[in-house]
Amino acid sequence: MNFDNVKSVYESTSQKTHYDWGLREYLLRVYQYMAFALALTALISMGAASSTEFLHLIHATPLKWIVVFAPLGMAFYMGSRLMSMSVTGVQTCLMIFATLMGLSLSSIFIVYTGESIAKVFFITASTFGAMSIYGHSTKRDLTNMRSFLIMGVIGILIASVVNIFMQSGAMQFVISVIGVGVFTLLTAYDAQKIKTMYYQTQNNAEVTQKLAIYGSLTLYMDFINLFVFLLQLFGVRKND
Repeated sequence: MNFDNVKSVYESTSQKTHYDWGLREYLLRVYQYMAFALALTALISMGAASSTEFLHLIHATPLKWIVVFAPLGMAFYMGSRLMSMSVTGVQTCLMIFATLMGLSLSSIFIVYTGESIAKVFFITASTFGAMSIYGHSTKRDLTNMRSFLIMGVIGILIASVVNIFMQSGAMQFVISVIGVGVFTLLTAYDAQKIKTMYYQTQNNAEVTQKLAIYGSLTLYMDFINLFVFLLQLFGVRKND
């Protein structure tokens, strides 16, 4: 028996097992951060919605533009400064982002019934969970969707800004349908990308931790956008 070959196979298997456990821990951290951010957003949204005066302040004054666009600016800031910030700094940015998003989403409790919000949330969670599992488990390389998805997100963003002034119901319906499709696929793409980033940085604990937080932000944004577009399609308005 060639003991060198046996040793080589054993070391290879042990290394793979170690990395699999490391990946599990990494992904668990990603989804824990994401869950915490979603919980914070929900609490902030419901808290803001409980005060008519506060809602008026953030949605019926020029402050609404800061609330709407500040999360986008925060996301770009985190992406550009990720490697230069400390882990605590990245965690703080994620919490600020979730808080701002909570303020931005507070109006849905005024527009839609609580029952329809809950139903759409569970639909979103089911869709998001299925696509995340697919992204983590598929052997297919999803990077070829990157250009299509980026174009889709940019198109949705531009169309949404235009429709703020046009106030077209038909255009909003089209935007919502496209948005659901784009962010459903983006969930699978980002889930696979987060897994790939782990294997590229697994030997650097600090970088891996930062990427786990940033990965949670990426999936958080996929979830929130998917939820909002589904709510626009299937949510029941209080004045209907």
